[in-house]
Amino acid sequence: MFTELIAKMAREVETLSFELNVTIPHEIRKAVELGDLKENSEYKAALERQQFVQARLGQLTQRVTKLANIDIAQISTDKVGLGSRVIVKDEQSGALETYELVFGDAGELNDGHVTMSSPIGRALQGKGVGEQAIFKLPTRVRRLVVVELHTIHDRSADDLM
Repeated sequence: MFTELIAKMAREVETLSFELNVTIPHEIRKAVELGDLKENSEYKAALERQQFVQARLGQLTQRVTKLANIDIAQISTDKVGLGSRVIVKDEQSGALETYELVFGDAGELNDGHVTMSSPIGRALQGKGVGEQAIFKLPTRVRRLVVVELHTIHDRSADDLM
């Protein structure tokens, strides 16, 4: 499952590397030919894009390295862990909430994603169906009961991307 995710990130790294090494230098050369760099918006835009691409490449490289070092066999098949989608019931309000545990450095957090290092992520880790997760917030203590659990082993590669 992680291999597909790593392959997807590797394709993005390849695309960004081409942009950084070929496309952006070409745009910078064209902008320099236009003259005065102090008031050259094309030059400034190309430099800003270059900085963004460099930052994104660094981020992707770091994530690919972390993903490559994960041994999926070490992730529990019946407890909340990395890649788990869990439905919990708030004991106080009775509301059902769905969370998906992701890396702490996940750049693209979607609705319902929580990082492994967040208070709720730490509280949920290692819990099974029927178990209670307790975590403190600045104003109160939340108690959540795990109602349903889908670990990374139950999910398809498309669900993880």
